[in-house]
Amino acid sequence: MELHDYEKKHIAMLHGNLAECAVLLKRGGNFPLKAPCELALYGSGARRTVKGGTGSGEVNSRFFVTVEQGLEAAGFTVNTKAWLDAYDRIRDQARAAFRKRLKQEAKEQHTSAMMLALGATPPEPEYELPLGAPGDTAIYVLSRISGEGADRRLEKGDFLLTDSEIRDILALQSRCANFLLVLNTGGPVDLTPVLSVDNILLLSQLGVETGAALAEIVLGRQTPSGKLAATWPTAEQAGSMEFGCAEDTRYREGVYVGYRWFDSVGERPLFPFGYGKSYTDFRLGEAEAVVSATRVGLRVPVENVGEFRGREVVQAYVSVPAGKLDQPYQALAAFAKSAELAPGERQSLRFAFDLLDLASYDAVSAAWVLEAGDYILRIGADSVDTQIAAVLRLPESVCVKKVRNALGKPDFRDFAPPPRPRAISGQTPVLLLDPAEFRTQTVDYQPDFPIAPEAAKLTDEQLARLSNGRFGKGLASVVGSASTSVCGAAGETSDLPGFRPIVMADGPAGLRLTAKYYRDRKGVHGAALPIPDSMLTFLPKPVQGVLRLASRWPGKGAAVEYQYCTAIPISAALAQSWNPDLARLCGDLVGSEMERFGVDLWLAPALNLQRSCLCGRNFEYFSEDPLLTGVMAAALTRGVQRHPGKGVTIKHFAANNQEYHRTWSNSLVSERAMRELYLRGFAHCIREAAPKAVMSSYNLINGKHTSMRRDLLHGVLRCEFGFRGILMTDWLIRGGMVPKGAAHPAPEPWKVAAAGGDLYMPGSEHDYKNVLAALRAGKLSRRQLEINATRILQFRAQSAPPSRQKGNDHA
Repeated sequence: MELHDYEKKHIAMLHGNLAECAVLLKRGGNFPLKAPCELALYGSGARRTVKGGTGSGEVNSRFFVTVEQGLEAAGFTVNTKAWLDAYDRIRDQARAAFRKRLKQEAKEQHTSAMMLALGATPPEPEYELPLGAPGDTAIYVLSRISGEGADRRLEKGDFLLTDSEIRDILALQSRCANFLLVLNTGGPVDLTPVLSVDNILLLSQLGVETGAALAEIVLGRQTPSGKLAATWPTAEQAGSMEFGCAEDTRYREGVYVGYRWFDSVGERPLFPFGYGKSYTDFRLGEAEAVVSATRVGLRVPVENVGEFRGREVVQAYVSVPAGKLDQPYQALAAFAKSAELAPGERQSLRFAFDLLDLASYDAVSAAWVLEAGDYILRIGADSVDTQIAAVLRLPESVCVKKVRNALGKPDFRDFAPPPRPRAISGQTPVLLLDPAEFRTQTVDYQPDFPIAPEAAKLTDEQLARLSNGRFGKGLASVVGSASTSVCGAAGETSDLPGFRPIVMADGPAGLRLTAKYYRDRKGVHGAALPIPDSMLTFLPKPVQGVLRLASRWPGKGAAVEYQYCTAIPISAALAQSWNPDLARLCGDLVGSEMERFGVDLWLAPALNLQRSCLCGRNFEYFSEDPLLTGVMAAALTRGVQRHPGKGVTIKHFAANNQEYHRTWSNSLVSERAMRELYLRGFAHCIREAAPKAVMSSYNLINGKHTSMRRDLLHGVLRCEFGFRGILMTDWLIRGGMVPKGAAHPAPEPWKVAAAGGDLYMPGSEHDYKNVLAALRAGKLSRRQLEINATRILQFRAQSAPPSRQKGNDHA
């Protein structure tokens, strides 16, 4: 089946840009190769290349280019087919054993094997396979996958390399003149045992063209220009924070997350935040800084002093003075990426930041403040390789925003390291800041939310219906495929008379829809079971049989249609480009496919920080840094929302930083850490791009579910951040999401509505009755439901009727 025109167009949009997401961690000078040649190809990701993570991040594309396919299409001859065949057999056996073990664990725990398997991925197996005679040129592709529902482990085959991988990688390094270690991963692995390898490329997981992108990089047709968006620690460093606890997880590190911790305590990771090499070399000239009111303008000359074309990322960090509040050694304040520069070519990068965005949160006074002292401006190519460019001197402390403490208190005091020395040269330019330029902003916590006439006319029953998604049935709701309007979409709003439902599709790396479907008088139906094969195998065979009998299959004469979507780079890889224009382009691509397939809201992007590198969903999250997260999310949002009536849903609001027991995990975190780190990216995206929707998170914050925290949803999100769109829950399925006896029971639908949550998703008859009963009992006000309904109706009025998958293929 040939590619459709839209698929060709979207692949072409991505093809020439993917090397921007790849990070060259080590460069020995052997690459790029001058021409295709005979090649020895090894590793778990050579043939079983990973294009993205599992769970809601999966995308059903028509095709996907593996590394093996990409290299062969570029003209390489792979001479290790027998090795790859043998590895496939070992891998398949290991996965079968893993499934059997999970089923046994589920039996012992008296739980569903299917739910236990959600997000669970087997470690890469040990193996004994001879390398043969690899010749002069070899590539080893080390692959890892993770996903929604399970976290990564500090074990061999996951965060650690297996003994087999270490043995073969080191052997190839010593035996081959040209050897490249490729990392097809969505996050860090501990490379300590193989750091002697000369050439290491973090390819990441780049969507449909992953294998083709590697071939382009190996041949020098594209130059990797990515920088790490998260610190790469050793296994010992990765396990140093409290993470993955059964119920209460304490964020004791406070604001010292990622590079903020490493830089502040003076400890060196494997690779620092912002780090990345290129085939070429760059030299940064002397930076110039200019102050205008609260803004600081920067000009930094960049010169390509190497032998290849390439792009450089210039990063600006600021060391905030410690006073009443302790401070990290430095924090990212701004960044800019050069154009592709030819050898010898120069460019002056101009960019800026606002000092208001460097304010710290003082929980005692419930205010954002800039304390008096020297704000040291550092410019460099990563968080370690920086030079002091200027000192911004504030003679007195200023309060820039008065708010309310809102999030409760944890049962500990935040970590605070002793301050590192911050020596300043006498030659460093000093720029004086005027305190009078900093005005104190106050927040109105009782804004007027006008009620739409259409909302006021709805009956109590209709308001209760509208506060819940359209009721999905059975497994379709569990696996996020509850929509009846667009096959495979995650869900939709209730369909009241005269109001078209709002259709929502999952997938932060593209739209997640059912690839094959058919239509009859009752709607659209998947021409397959409404559950991924990875989960289906964990159901008992009799249950599988019943599902097949109960599922609707195309009748005689029914035309099977296709809705293939384009898988874009995972968010973690997109952030590694440090290029908002590329994020906007990817958003434009997704928005175009939303128009094509009749999707109104994309349940992405995810703005949670990569607090721990062990979080199984980090591939969906941009970075450990809130500024980089906010900038990339805002660009992606603008790309989607340039399409009229289409919107994004930024998620998961907030502190959703582990998958283990995620629906009843309690994040104990200080008000300061929440505001300076975990909420800041959301605030930036809302301010800069006005996303149409926000999704709350499963977890609790300091003992209360986020979806029921009015102080967070109304006070912070709406009043402080100015969000005016739809607020929905994550998919809360009655029964099974939170086990009986859990310390923290599931959120109640009526309490979600009372907190200002517009939609309880995916919805059920029980959820509807819960809201209606609370309304009739006087526990929930009709006015609140009318306000919530107004936001849903306002978006629905903006969204155009769906195009109904125009021009799709037919079987």
